[in-house]
Order: sequence, then C-alpha cells, then structure tokens
Amino acid sequence: MKNESKYIFSKGDLTREDFSIKYKNEKGNFYLPIEKIKELYCFNDITISTKLLDILSTAGIIVHFFNYYENYVGTFYPKESLISGNVTVKQALAFENNRLIIAKAIVNGIAKNIRAVVYHYYRHGIKELKESIDFYNKDVQSLLEKTNDIKQILSVEGKIWAIFYSTFKYFLPEDFVINKRVKRPPDNPTNAMISFGNTLLYTKTIAQIYNTHLNQSISFLHEPSEARFSLSLDLSEVFKPIIVFKTIFDLVNNKKIKVEKHFEAKLNYSLLNEDGKKIFIEAFENRINQTFEHPKLNRKITYKQAIKLDGYKLIKYILEGKEFIPFDFEKKE
Repeated sequence: MKNESKYIFSKGDLTREDFSIKYKNEKGNFYLPIEKIKELYCFNDITISTKLLDILSTAGIIVHFFNYYENYVGTFYPKESLISGNVTVKQALAFENNRLIIAKAIVNGIAKNIRAVVYHYYRHGIKELKESIDFYNKDVQSLLEKTNDIKQILSVEGKIWAIFYSTFKYFLPEDFVINKRVKRPPDNPTNAMISFGNTLLYTKTIAQIYNTHLNQSISFLHEPSEARFSLSLDLSEVFKPIIVFKTIFDLVNNKKIKVEKHFEAKLNYSLLNEDGKKIFIEAFENRINQTFEHPKLNRKITYKQAIKLDGYKLIKYILEGKEFIPFDFEKKE
C-alpha cells in the first residue's frame, strides 16, 4: 500500500533511476521504490533533477522542503488530478457568504479536542485543571455565539490556546513548561517541538487535501494567501491537540526526549537536533497513523485519513449545505 513518508536529513542528490528514486550522499547510493512512497521530507540541502520531478508528478508524490532551522520552505505539488471548477466556485461562494459559520465550527472543534486532551490529565487526579475544562465545556460556545466578524473569532481562538498553554505547568516537567507560545523563532524546547509538529501536520494536511476536490488557497479561519496553502492551516487546527500535542506530552512525560540530549545547546535548546527530529518524527508518524473504529463508517481508519474526511465534510457543506462539524476526538468522527 502506498502510504509511506520518507525523511531525508543529510545533504545529497535525488535523481531518477528506472522506477526508483536514487538518493546519493557521502555514504553512497540509496534507492527508494516509487510505488511505496507518498511523501518525501527534505531537511537539508538537496539537489533534484528535472527527470525526477517528472516521475514524481506522474506518480503523485509530494515533496516538502525545510531549512536547517526546521522552517518550512515549500512543497513540490504535482499537477492536480482532482481539480473541480464547480467545487472551486462553490468554495469561493462559501467564503463570501458563510465564512463565519465555517470558521466558528473550526474554532469550536479546536476547543473540543483540547478539552479531551486536558480531561485525560484531570481524570488522572490533576484537579487544578477543572477551571480550564469548565471554560471549554461552558464558555467557548457562548463566546463564539457573540462574535460577528473574523477578528473576534480569532480572538476567541487565541484565548482557547492561551488557556491550554497555561495548563502545561500541571502535567509537564519544569524544563518543558511554557508561559506563552513563541513561534519565530521558538524560544525553548516545547515551543520548538510545537513549531516542528505543527509544520509536519500542516504538510500532512496538504497531502490529504490534494486527494480531494478542494482548492487549497480558499480558506475560512485563516486569511486566504497567495504564498501558502491556507486551507491546510484551517483543517489542521482541530488535529493539533490530538496529534501534535499528544505526541509532545508522550515524549516528554515518558522521558523519550530530553532537553540536554535532543536539542541544540548552541541555540539555547530552541531547536531539535537530528536525533531529536528522528525521535519526534517516529512518534508523530505513529500517532497520525494510529487506527480507530469510525462509528459511522464501521471500519478502522487512521487520524491521517480523518483529515481527508474533514475535507469531504467541508465539500458536503459547500455543495449540499450539510452542517460542517470537524473531527471530534471523543466521538471519533
């Protein structure tokens, strides 16, 4: 089954050889069968041949590029095979007429999934989390009902995340507690992992939306942008608590990742080193490919597939007016 992601950390050359991708670095040649790859992640300087790009495009393989500081540079995106003029027109009309409805649904979905993550720790005896859980249970919906423009909705979203960050001190070791979210650049190990995990999730969402009829540039919570796939930012948001943050909490609380061992000391421990990246990526892949029983489909799916299903839900809303309810971790749908 073609579901593999491959990660490249060292400098090298990527070329085509027969029906394989040849990766050449200082250690020699390595071959990656094209039929087993869906995404390539390049975390160093990579040279790519045009012949390779041609076969990557034909095979529908997406390539994501990052610089040394883990910043996302861009994506090689094959020619879209599922493009739909009808969906694009209706998606644009939904942005014009129903943007706030969709944006509120996304923010409400974020709150539900954060609440589920925090409740896990409350259920295990951390009673200081009750106030935060009450906020997610009782206050978020009423705050969203009072909003009437996108800035107000974004303000509610900001409050949701700020309260979430404030809970970390109750269940993370002191070295990993953060007072606020700092992005560019991250200022401590936890912010570094959040940035890295969010970027990985964003690129996974790009790949999932690629397999739908949706237009990546027309978003609802985030402002549409010519410089990024802003719809991927939208659909990835509700999955951050259950994929990115659960990955971080597992790695930290089970001491699988340590400040002094897995971060760059010369950069004030605000960047994962290569070993740290590999550990994080393995845990992230395990999390996003974890299966669960979908109550309506009556079969097992992965969280990665759930992202694509959210894309289909959005299409249903755009075309048929069916209520858009993003993935709910507790209901598993």
